[in-house]
Amino acid sequence: MTERELEILALLKQDPLIPQQNIADHLGISRSAVAGHIMNLTHKGVIKGKGYILAESRYAIVIGGANMDILGRPLHTLQVGDSNPGSVTCSPGGVGRNIAENLARLGSETHLISALGKDTYGQMIMTQCQQAGIDMKACIHLDEFATSTYLSVLDGDSDMHVAINDMAILDRLSVAVLKTHEEVLRRAELIIVDANLSAESLEYLLSNFSDRPIFVDTVSCAKAKKIKPFLSSVHTLKPNLKEAEQLSGININSHEQLPELANWFHSQGVKRIFLSLGCDGVFYSDEGLQALIPAMPVSMVNANGAGDAFLAGLAHGWIQQWTTEESTQFAMGAAVVALSHLATINPNMSEITVKRVIKESLC
Repeated sequence: MTERELEILALLKQDPLIPQQNIADHLGISRSAVAGHIMNLTHKGVIKGKGYILAESRYAIVIGGANMDILGRPLHTLQVGDSNPGSVTCSPGGVGRNIAENLARLGSETHLISALGKDTYGQMIMTQCQQAGIDMKACIHLDEFATSTYLSVLDGDSDMHVAINDMAILDRLSVAVLKTHEEVLRRAELIIVDANLSAESLEYLLSNFSDRPIFVDTVSCAKAKKIKPFLSSVHTLKPNLKEAEQLSGININSHEQLPELANWFHSQGVKRIFLSLGCDGVFYSDEGLQALIPAMPVSMVNANGAGDAFLAGLAHGWIQQWTTEESTQFAMGAAVVALSHLATINPNMSEITVKRVIKESLC
């Protein structure tokens, strides 16, 4: 949908009986232009019949970590074992939460299931997520646990040098809690999970909802191992090369071996795999369709969050029913947008911004 159609759709969701002239006045366009956009929305199946009856929404559910990210950035080359002049910033993060915020900012309806403490960080995360348009009703709030924190220190090249995470609260996102949301999970267009979840929760989700497309972020080598017994239930997997090598037992010495690696995952039941190769780009494999797409040029400000933006881009492409190639290009553009801002989530993230980045990279 175009940006104008999204604006009109938002007004119709607020008031399905709003007159076209009121929409025109609100957006500063002519009534005939509004009528044209509404006709386009009708042809696309978003509006059904008279009275602006909206088609049932296609939404994603993200289940995973929600942290407060504390980021240390040195002014110059990082001096290990010494105090470094620099800056320290705080912003909401967490793999699942990051994916959800990026996805919502891209324009897809997004629900988040996570665990938060009843503390200052938890309230900050709630506020920003709601402002970004994420449905937070399924999150649990706990008195006895602190909200997750993720402490990272960048090196002089703005890449991560070291990080520590405190995510004990996420273990409270148990199977019993997830079962209370079974109905909304059944109706989701897709389910996105990160490997920060407990093994029991991952088993429940991947064993009981494999009729839905399940997208999985492996998070790290240590946590990716929890996914291995359930690869047959994974629709879309996004590991980096080290994580993929650990899961498969296949070591890659050249890009020519990437199809072999991807085919191993297909043999386990994974329908689509997107291998992050860092500065070398992304290799994707979708049951026979395989390609290596070079990385887009970017002036990196912060490496944190790029992978989360990439998976959000893939999910947005799935909801928009784009091809795998289109979705991959869009996801890479979303990662570039994320890399270009100091905060974990670039507040300028949107479908329009990503498409502009892609267009500029082709010039």
